[in-house]
Amino acid sequence: MDKVKRKWNDRPITAHTPWAAHLGEVPLTIPYFEGTMYEMIEQVAHKYPDYVAFDFMGRSTTYKRLVEEIHKCARSLRTIGVRAGDRVTIAMPNCPQAIFMLYGVNLIGAVANMIHPLSAEKEIEEYLNMSKSVTAITLDQFYSKFESIRANTGVVNIIIASVKDELTKPLKAGYMLTEGRKIKIPSDAPVIMWKDFIRLGRYCFYNYKVRSHAKDPAVILYSGGTTGTTKGIVLTNMNFNALSAQVVSANPMFRPGDKMLAAMPLFHGFGLGVCIHTMLTQGGRCILVPRFTAESYAKLITKYKCNFIAGVPTLYEALLRIKSMDGADLSFLKGVFSGGDSLSIELKKKLDHFLNDHQSTVMVREGYGTTETVTACCLTPPHMFKEGSIGLPFSDTYIKIVKPGTDEELPYGEEGEILLAGPTVMKEYMDNPEETAQTLRPHNDGLTWVYTGDLGVMDSEGFIFFKGRAKRMIVSSGYNIYPAQLENIIDSHEKVQMSCVIGVPDTYRMQAVKAFVMLKPGIPADDVTRGEIMDYCKKHLAKYEMPREIEFRDELPKTLVGKVAYRQLEEEELGEKQK
Repeated sequence: MDKVKRKWNDRPITAHTPWAAHLGEVPLTIPYFEGTMYEMIEQVAHKYPDYVAFDFMGRSTTYKRLVEEIHKCARSLRTIGVRAGDRVTIAMPNCPQAIFMLYGVNLIGAVANMIHPLSAEKEIEEYLNMSKSVTAITLDQFYSKFESIRANTGVVNIIIASVKDELTKPLKAGYMLTEGRKIKIPSDAPVIMWKDFIRLGRYCFYNYKVRSHAKDPAVILYSGGTTGTTKGIVLTNMNFNALSAQVVSANPMFRPGDKMLAAMPLFHGFGLGVCIHTMLTQGGRCILVPRFTAESYAKLITKYKCNFIAGVPTLYEALLRIKSMDGADLSFLKGVFSGGDSLSIELKKKLDHFLNDHQSTVMVREGYGTTETVTACCLTPPHMFKEGSIGLPFSDTYIKIVKPGTDEELPYGEEGEILLAGPTVMKEYMDNPEETAQTLRPHNDGLTWVYTGDLGVMDSEGFIFFKGRAKRMIVSSGYNIYPAQLENIIDSHEKVQMSCVIGVPDTYRMQAVKAFVMLKPGIPADDVTRGEIMDYCKKHLAKYEMPREIEFRDELPKTLVGKVAYRQLEEEELGEKQK
């Protein structure tokens, strides 16, 4: 295989030729900022103080104000007792307070624990306890969830922010007449409201800045790891800062001031790593979208003339059917990225045709990555495309295909497990050395490789072709859903003997959740029982995890070793679909 010698992280290594071998303007190796996530932002703010860092619901925030608000957050965090190394949970959509808090936490040397604000109560409790968070911030509309489980956690302070605090006056008035009217927080609630929290910073009379290092933990994101159970992925300052440099290296058309539609959530690797951190560390402009529909997504693209957009295949599929896009001029687009799930060849053709019909000079570019490497680490080049390929590794990111579970490298064209190495590889799984050792494995080439559990092929030019997930996981509208977790919830219902959860084809979400349930003896397999189990699921699962269907079975199929044969159920379901 073609291999090249280069230097990364002060070590001579050998690895597969990535971008530079194919694109002369992209360097083989690139320099990385040797500081914290905040310090990289600060550096850009000094250079472009009056550039707009982000827009939120019609209100713009400059880089100068961004840094000022981050420092206010940092002082207030120190005042309420948050110290270096502490974990602070951020359960927020894409809004200004979440950005200020993220980098304020980083400035004082603490770690941001990023979670989905729509998570079920029990999931939030688990995330808070797994991370040992001392403080949490969420929106007022999610207050009741946090209050109901607070006593079961070690959280000392809960900070409550409101969307209205960052709206323009006309929008604030409209908000308070509609959604704002529904949100009620008791006057004696044991929380700190955002405005009061910011005022606390005036009582910080000591140095609140902590000198952190590139390799120190900065962020915790969540994924299923190699076993499908929830794992906290500890990512460093270097992981995020390296990703920023890699993304811009792979997109030489980027210029400071370019706009990115930041609709992907910041508790997701791509949303935080690319849509937010990469843009803010390169002088870009984020269009923050707290929640969206395909219609609002389309409207924002044209309203702000976004240069870069990202989404999951289901979103793009819906975009093709939006009437408001008829005749729209998309000539301002510089990059359209698809990730989170496999982009079918047919959908890519439709999207490329759609872009061409709307005066765009770009094609959709598919990427691949894992949360263990923050997010994308492989991307289709701007002017090169191979049907079915997810592209080439970023500069300094190395990919090889091995016989699953081993370090035996396979020849070009042969399917095996995808392994990743480079500066974005996570530090560890939080408090889980066994799973960390299973996923991060050093090889004789001097690199530590991530065993992804995903299957793929590499061709003789280094292009990667994703073939499927070896580990058991459902991807629905870009969300990773782990069947084992859902089965644990369903099995805990008093009327359930055993369950098996699979993903079934869905025309909109790509996959939907279906649960096969074996009831305890004497329990009627009727709609009443089905309704009770569904109601139970609603209390313990996030909305996107909910089963679309529950099918009762007298017995569940088993493998020779006695495990539930979920693959057999998948095959049965696929057979029914094809009839």
